[in-house]
This record gives sequence, structure tokens and C-alpha cells, in this order.
Amino acid sequence: MGATSLGTRERLLAAAQQELIEGQGHLEMQAVARRAQVSVGLAYHHFGSKAGLIAAVVEDFYERLDEAAFGGAKPSATNWADREKARIGVYVAFHYEHPFAPLVIGPLSRTPEVLDVETAFTGRQLAAGARMLEAAQRDGIVPEGLDPHLTIALMIGGIRQALIGALTADRRPDPARLTDDIWAFMAAALRLPAGPAPIKSKATRRSRS
Repeated sequence: MGATSLGTRERLLAAAQQELIEGQGHLEMQAVARRAQVSVGLAYHHFGSKAGLIAAVVEDFYERLDEAAFGGAKPSATNWADREKARIGVYVAFHYEHPFAPLVIGPLSRTPEVLDVETAFTGRQLAAGARMLEAAQRDGIVPEGLDPHLTIALMIGGIRQALIGALTADRRPDPARLTDDIWAFMAAALRLPAGPAPIKSKATRRSRS
């Protein structure tokens, strides 16, 4: 894909996102093409249909969320619990700062064209979260008796509901306070000790692998 083609696709995604925000989840291809300053035929060429364009906008949102919270620059804390709490802080901040977030986790999440995107993103979250908990169990941070797959499903569902409540509230709770509240819920679910989580040496980790 050439630079010109990539630029056109990015302009269409940005235009569609803005149309969805202004239209509270609704858009027309003509309006998107006009905002992106391309022909409507080019919009259909890139995305196939209005449903395909909406799905692509939501997928782009989730890719950026993945990169912010789970890729690129990692939280700097060396303590496992502090690092994971910092990751939740990044997750919360991303949703608070992104104008498209209330639509993605609210009305758009229930539309047929977004269902496959939602399912794929949730599946990635569940798989990565379960691996993270399994590693924490091997390092003696999280109790071995917990089922990592069930536990991460409960945690992700709880975080999502907390964000829906926060983003749709007349007055949003302070993001730092929301992060603290979410982490308190997660720490209790993980049965973490009240004190600092243990930091295992690399040699200890290898011996438990």
C-alpha cells in the first residue's frame, strides 16, 4: 500500500470517527467522504460499506488502546502490583481523553457491525490477561488456587462496567480515584497481600519455570 493510499485511509477513518461523534453513533458515507475531501466511491473502495467503515473506526480505536496500555512504553514501576495499577491508570486515562470512547463502549458496542471487532478485542484481552496472571502465579505473586481465565473475565467485565458508568455519568469521577477504586477491586479479587508485592529475581523466575 502506497503512502497516498495510506493517507486516504487514515483521513477517512478520522473523518468517520468525527461524524460518529457528532452524529451520536450515526454517519453517512457522503458526509464522511466530504469531510475527508475524497470521492464517496473511494470511501467504498477502502471499506466496502458503511458497516465496514464503522467497524474499521472501532478497530482503530482498540488498536490505539492496545498500544497505549499494553504495547510501546510500559509503566515504569518495577513492583508487579504497582505496574499493573499503573497500566489501569493508562487504560482509564485513554478512555477519559478520547472523545470516541463513550460511543465505543456504549451504543456502538451493541451494533452488529461492531460485534466481531468487540469479540476479537475482548478475546485478545482475555488471553493476554490470563497469561499475565499465570506468570504472576509462577512468580508467587498471585495465589495458585485462582483460575486465571475465570478471574481475568470477571476483572475485565468489572473494569468495563466501571468505565461505562464513569463515562456516561453527568459528572465523571476523578480518573485517579477511579483507578484507585478499580485497583482495590482487582487486588481483592487477586487476594494480594496488603503490603508490597514480592519482587522475584530472574534466577527465581527461571527456577519456577
